[in-house]
Amino acid sequence: MSLRGPLDRTTQAMLLRQLYLAYFETRRFERAAEVAEQVLSLGVLRDVAHQDAARAKQALGDIDGAVGHLRLAARTGPASRRAFHWWTLGSVYHLARRYDEAIGALTRAARWGTRDKPLYQGHLAVVQCESGKTVEGLGALIDRLSEVPAGQGYGRFVLGQMAYFDRRWDEAKKYLEAFVQRSTSGRAAVAIALGGEIEAARQTLASLPKR
Repeated sequence: MSLRGPLDRTTQAMLLRQLYLAYFETRRFERAAEVAEQVLSLGVLRDVAHQDAARAKQALGDIDGAVGHLRLAARTGPASRRAFHWWTLGSVYHLARRYDEAIGALTRAARWGTRDKPLYQGHLAVVQCESGKTVEGLGALIDRLSEVPAGQGYGRFVLGQMAYFDRRWDEAKKYLEAFVQRSTSGRAAVAIALGGEIEAARQTLASLPKR
């Protein structure tokens, strides 16, 4: 798609993003990454474009490339989205089992977070548990996240993992099954972007004690 023409840059960026999503949903991740770079060259919606580029890089297995874009998103995006970008960075590190870096990013997300703070705090606790640390008050974190909107969607993944580490097997099963069902029954882009979490949820479900 040519970037020349009468369209203003914001409109061009929005149209390019639709092209990005089409490539991403058909698993043409290299092309998706190229389109995200085109959006970045326009100088608008930069933090969104960095997020898109990071998602494509992660799908390609280029974790360091994804990390670079997410760090730029956190630095250049508006303050209202800063916590979200740090959380996304922490999620990438988490799936890559780079726990110390994940803890650092999620700690920043929890510090900057407002409405979604319980999600960021819960995800931080999950990573700490996976890394072998002892986390006090998991029950309180579960209760807090389950009572807010952030506990839906991705929050069910975090709730399920926290419940697993707190040995609340029935709750872990309920939350993780709901997360997998919701994530795999909607748009292809969602299932692809959450592929790592879906696999992690299934592994946790498989490891639950047989009842």
